[in-house]
Amino acid sequence: MKKFFFTSLFMLLFQHSFSQKVFSVNYANQADVKVYVVKYENQADLKVFKVKYENQAGDNNGKWFFTQYENQADLKIFFVEYENQAGWRNAAKKQLLY
Repeated sequence: MKKFFFTSLFMLLFQHSFSQKVFSVNYANQADVKVYVVKYENQADLKVFKVKYENQAGDNNGKWFFTQYENQADLKIFFVEYENQAGWRNAAKKQLLY
């Protein structure tokens, strides 16, 4: 029973740590990463699908759930106007997208 409990706890924590919950902020300085949306798939570094439910996001598979509140997000993003503005502000969060 004890082993089952710890295994379950580990699985929950592991799954949560790799989820792809994001929040789109209003200002670039609030973001962990800045995102630029390209016009064509072959220009993209990452293809993202916006899922409807939080439990559909995760496994670092490009399925993102956009949270309603900033404190619910694992990653805060900002959509930039120009491609050369895109990039990480908080490099410690990079593992969320690996």
